[in-house]
Amino acid sequence: MFNRIREDVNAVRDRDPAARSFWEVFFLYPGVKAVRMHRRAHFYYKHNMMFLARLVSQRAARKTGIEIHPGATIGRRLVIDHGTGVVIGETTEIGDDVLIYQGVTLGGTGKDTGKRHPTIGNNVMISAGAKVLGPFKIGDNSRVAAGAVVLEEVPPNSTVVGVPARVVRQDGKRVALDQIHIPDPVKQKMDLLEDRIAKLEAMLKEKTK
Repeated sequence: MFNRIREDVNAVRDRDPAARSFWEVFFLYPGVKAVRMHRRAHFYYKHNMMFLARLVSQRAARKTGIEIHPGATIGRRLVIDHGTGVVIGETTEIGDDVLIYQGVTLGGTGKDTGKRHPTIGNNVMISAGAKVLGPFKIGDNSRVAAGAVVLEEVPPNSTVVGVPARVVRQDGKRVALDQIHIPDPVKQKMDLLEDRIAKLEAMLKEKTK
């Protein structure tokens, strides 16, 4: 346990030029405290001690402003920088050496069951205010830009930007973008609803004949 804590603290010191000492990071950085408390909450969760798991996770949220569900699986050397407003859902899986900034949500869309939240690969950076919503994967070594809303899988070694997010760089090369025919997620949903209504109306007519 102490080795994991030391790894977490040293990961912050490696990434944050403002970090002055091991003990400053250990005692005063909310991201380190949130991850430390989550590891304890996750232990309780895995051993079916749900009340204790929730108790620890809610205390962590009140103390740090970072809400991590006790069921989330977190790898080694996670750094949550600043951290205020970070929300990590129950079935989220986070790999090693991930960097998350303030205001990030790793959440669900409300339409999935079972695995509802994203899987984050190794060495991924998720910038401030980004939302990653749904049970798909962000590939290893990828970058999610500030304010992006990611609704589908991101290949490894990619950079995604925008709402909805789209790949602008992959394997170190810029990806050509069609700025005119960017899909509209609202229109896509409306088209699906209209198609469903038409099918239901056809079924209803068949039954009333």
